[in-house]
Amino acid sequence: MAVEHKRPVDWPMVDMAEVVYYPQYFDLAHRFFEESWGEICGINYATLTLQDRVGFPAVKTDAEHLAPLRYGDTICCKLWVSNLGDKSCTWSYEFTNQEGVLVWRATVVTVCVDLDSFKSIIIPKKLAEGLEKCSLES
Repeated sequence: MAVEHKRPVDWPMVDMAEVVYYPQYFDLAHRFFEESWGEICGINYATLTLQDRVGFPAVKTDAEHLAPLRYGDTICCKLWVSNLGDKSCTWSYEFTNQEGVLVWRATVVTVCVDLDSFKSIIIPKKLAEGLEKCSLES
């Protein structure tokens, strides 16, 4: 099942045009990504990276900015795994505002790596099982 999170647009996120500055969308996506691991796989992302030494760095990103977000808006994020391979997964994101208007959508391909060697590895079975359930259709 897709995961959903919400948070307000903070003042430091906006630029001189009074809209969220475009790099902030990827920062937010990564924050939502980290927050989702407990719900998806039953493990905190900090534990996964710092203790288990497994990480999922991004290797490809693609995004569309469809409407502005402004200071005071609420960002509603829906994220899911749209493709799961042996060593990689594609995360899909949709951000809407508090009125349900789609403002941003993106995909981020990540690769599972051993953080000590930074070599790609097969996604551990327990993680793969959780990631497989995190689909839009579930």
